[in-house]
Amino acid sequence: MSTLRFEALKETFNRKPVKIKEPARRSELFGTNVFNEASMKQYLTKEAYENVMEAIKTGKKIDRRVSDHISTGMKEWAISKGATHYTHWFQPLTGATAEKHDAFFETQADGSAIEKFGGGALVQQEPDASSFPSGGIRNTFEARGYTAWDPTSPAFLWGTTLCIPTIFVSYTGEALDYKTPLLRALQAVDQAATSVAKYFDKNVTKVTATLGWEQEYFLIDSALAATRPDLSLAGRTLLGHSPAKGQQLDDHYFGSIPSRVLAYMRDLEIECMKLGIPVKTRHNEVAPNQFELAPIFEEGNLAVDHNSLIMDIMSKIAEKHHFKVILHEKPFAGINGSGKHNNWSLATDTGTNLLAPGSTPMKNLQFLTFFINIIKAVHDNEELLRAAIASASNDHRLGANEAPPAIISAFIGSQLTEVLDELEKVTDGKLSPQEKTELKLNVVGKIPEILLDNTDRNRTSSFAFTGNKFEFRAVGSTANCANPMTVINTIMAKQLNDFKSEVDELIKGKKMKKDDAIFNVLREYIKQSKNIRFEGDGYGEAWEKEAKKRGLSNNRTTPQALKAQISEKTIALYEEMKVMNKVELEARHEIELEDYAMRIQIEGRILGDIARNHVIPTAVRYQNILIENVEGLKHIYNEDFKKHSNEQLELIEEISEHIAKINSGVKAMIEARKVANKIEDSEKRAFAYCDDVKPYFDEIRYHCDKLELLVDDELWPLTKYRELLFTR
Repeated sequence: MSTLRFEALKETFNRKPVKIKEPARRSELFGTNVFNEASMKQYLTKEAYENVMEAIKTGKKIDRRVSDHISTGMKEWAISKGATHYTHWFQPLTGATAEKHDAFFETQADGSAIEKFGGGALVQQEPDASSFPSGGIRNTFEARGYTAWDPTSPAFLWGTTLCIPTIFVSYTGEALDYKTPLLRALQAVDQAATSVAKYFDKNVTKVTATLGWEQEYFLIDSALAATRPDLSLAGRTLLGHSPAKGQQLDDHYFGSIPSRVLAYMRDLEIECMKLGIPVKTRHNEVAPNQFELAPIFEEGNLAVDHNSLIMDIMSKIAEKHHFKVILHEKPFAGINGSGKHNNWSLATDTGTNLLAPGSTPMKNLQFLTFFINIIKAVHDNEELLRAAIASASNDHRLGANEAPPAIISAFIGSQLTEVLDELEKVTDGKLSPQEKTELKLNVVGKIPEILLDNTDRNRTSSFAFTGNKFEFRAVGSTANCANPMTVINTIMAKQLNDFKSEVDELIKGKKMKKDDAIFNVLREYIKQSKNIRFEGDGYGEAWEKEAKKRGLSNNRTTPQALKAQISEKTIALYEEMKVMNKVELEARHEIELEDYAMRIQIEGRILGDIARNHVIPTAVRYQNILIENVEGLKHIYNEDFKKHSNEQLELIEEISEHIAKINSGVKAMIEARKVANKIEDSEKRAFAYCDDVKPYFDEIRYHCDKLELLVDDELWPLTKYRELLFTR
């Protein structure tokens, strides 16, 4: 194994950057492999085109009568670009995307063949759903599930396959994917936000939730990654001693991008351009061999699809460049993990960002309305937001090396805090002329200039306002963005509905003017949501004590956090907003608990295998070398040998102690797994893996890492941190 390590290192040293041919203007490539508006105008009949556009803009169902025209046009476009197959591309609850390819090819009765793709195949398919997680919604023998076309996310070409984004539902209609609840949540927030936006602009007819994600990742040479069973099977290193130099000098962040990595980034960006993914930013991240890419923001559903797609193509492009992409939230201990910051906002069809201040007091009152309502929504649903980003992998990242803690808080900066403090003083009831003037001139009117110079930034806040959007920083790098986006849009829809009801009641019941009613309700929201706002450092016991005093939850582990998914409050929220029903929520809860237990189980097996089959034999081999050395010294020096072999004898004893601790730790871990595996209740089993199995990981790792420092480097079989992180 040690030979494999050194062969891999030698192979890595001989790598050269792959040459990339890039057009002078990327805009010429943008969307060339997407069945977008331009392609539809060229390949669809006028009626078919109008049908699709109406479905995209208003959500109206596509007329089955014209579906054959649409499918024919789509097929001809795809074949003209080299496609031979088509697939319904969907996002089941496995965390990965799924696809089943069918050829356009079809035989005829006379023995001839044609390329065929009918409207029925476009609109709906029936894949075998038995092997996808369902959380008990249906039995294995009830295998039918349906994929249905989502026209709001355009079809695209990947390789020689036409990919059609779809939802995935069970035979009985329950969602079995991430997209379906997201689409429902987006519809709910559209309706709620539009009704509130009409207070300020009667011309608003639609509000779109926007998302700009930032994808962090590690790039490790594929040969080096192949020498690590833990990286290959678990996506993270389960052992490995920290290198002498890590990220402490801050010399990697925004540094010069290594040439091999830059070639990979350029290649990836070219493919993104073709697929209509508007990637804009690339840079080195904080940790060695950690990087980030980010696009221009898009409509929420399309942005989620693009992120799911890019996670697929990142790995495929990496193979060409002899890299392995690591998306795990915490692949290396002691350095920064990877997140996927979700930058969320709301935009009207009149071109206004509802979380950006304007040039008039009325526009700033609109900004404050949506700004304060989202803070209130976060305050009232902080446990649900924590559940939305819960996973076995993200548990390692939260609260470590600049990542936000498991406590959800909102950061808005000191200047906006002062604005809310001023608004909190608003009189209960009708505002006096002087008060209105002061509000407009001293508070509301000054918001644009306040934000212009507001450079506050808090890396440890989980939910931070960053100028014209909120950034949900706690989302993990492997996560499907649909999960947190479904929660944010659902809680905002509910909050805006409640806000409008309260304002309308004051206008009708108390005969208040609209502005007075809005200010009065906002004042109460500021008071009620004050505890969620936090401007300090999110690390350490001080914040944990303060959060507890404020009544905020601190659900550090996934099994603990997931309880919020099926609370009476959550079920009532989702059912009221028509996003998910009780059956769907309970199914997802079951699936995520099972996923958690299985991931810890797999990691335990991998760690046991590496510890016993790689680390211990290597330590014994080195120990035997030391023993031979001691015996040789004894042969030469007779009774005086001890003064010449004292250090070797200490090493032999120290190695024996670590071997014994590793062996006993692995045995105890296996027994704990056996007990956990017998537990039928999925929640109890998840807690057993969390509380009884997982703690052995650190104990076993500690002794393995100590042996890494003691054993001869030339014998050590596993590629070390210094090689994984600094070989470029």
